[in-house]
Amino acid sequence: MLDGKTILVTGGTGSFGRKFVEIVLNHFKPKRLIIFSRDELKQFEMQQTFSQDKYPCLRYFIGDVRDKERLYRAFYGVDYVVHAAALKQVPAAEYNPFEAVKTNIIGTQNVIDAAIDSGVQRVIALSTDKAVSPVNLYGATKLCLEKLVVAGNAYAGGRTLFSVVRYGNVVGSRGSVIPLFLKQKETGVLTITDERMTRFWITLEQGVSLVLHCLENMHGGEVFVPKIPSMRIIDLARAICPTCEIKYIGIRPGEKIHEVLISRDEARNTLDVGKFYVIKPAFPYWTTGSWSTGRPVPEGWEYASDKNEQWLGVEELRRLL
Repeated sequence: MLDGKTILVTGGTGSFGRKFVEIVLNHFKPKRLIIFSRDELKQFEMQQTFSQDKYPCLRYFIGDVRDKERLYRAFYGVDYVVHAAALKQVPAAEYNPFEAVKTNIIGTQNVIDAAIDSGVQRVIALSTDKAVSPVNLYGATKLCLEKLVVAGNAYAGGRTLFSVVRYGNVVGSRGSVIPLFLKQKETGVLTITDERMTRFWITLEQGVSLVLHCLENMHGGEVFVPKIPSMRIIDLARAICPTCEIKYIGIRPGEKIHEVLISRDEARNTLDVGKFYVIKPAFPYWTTGSWSTGRPVPEGWEYASDKNEQWLGVEELRRLL
């Protein structure tokens, strides 16, 4: 569905954006593929790999989602938008809350307004398990993002479709614990906040594939949640360096022992559609179609990292790494 279309990805020079661009260029023939981000150095570095000489469809736009006027200019003639721009570091958001709100909440509202007014056909936004029952500001801003994006369908009146993809920790992405463990491996001591800690696990390739699938199949208003495995942080540490000493340093502010991708309250509106779940909007002002192939999940069910049916052990993590 991307052949001959114009696609824009906000935060296009981040971990997700780079992998998204790579996969789209390898598997589709878009009319234009616009990388929208505020970091000129990252754009320059990305152009060394994905040059406009080699890929004439590419466009590099300097801009910030906080700047609505720039978004209006960038969205002109765009068919699909993938909204990946965000401030993602939990400690940084705690220390700079005003900035996190400006980017993750106000920036998302700007994306919605610009998309509707520019005639964009579909917008899909990236969220996180930290948006479920948030205990830190980053998660709270992503919860706001989800609510804004879902409600965007009511504002658009069917002219633009909006949906959300919510998933867990991305292997090796910026902010992932893996680069930290690899660096600490040289010292012989790995630091872990709590030995009970579990997390959902997804690769960048899986994340991009999910977004592309949802972009094609979205009705508008739903939150897509993939079925992905969990892992124990202690097992990840053992996979990276089985001989290293483990030092427990205590839970950081805003950190959970386990993460949840679908809460018990959301389960009432959740359908199991095979490889992923669909959370339908709670209010009747917008409908997401029938999703007739889905079946409701049990009452009181939740999708938590410590209650998952899929697990990655030490050997599986080592092979993955």
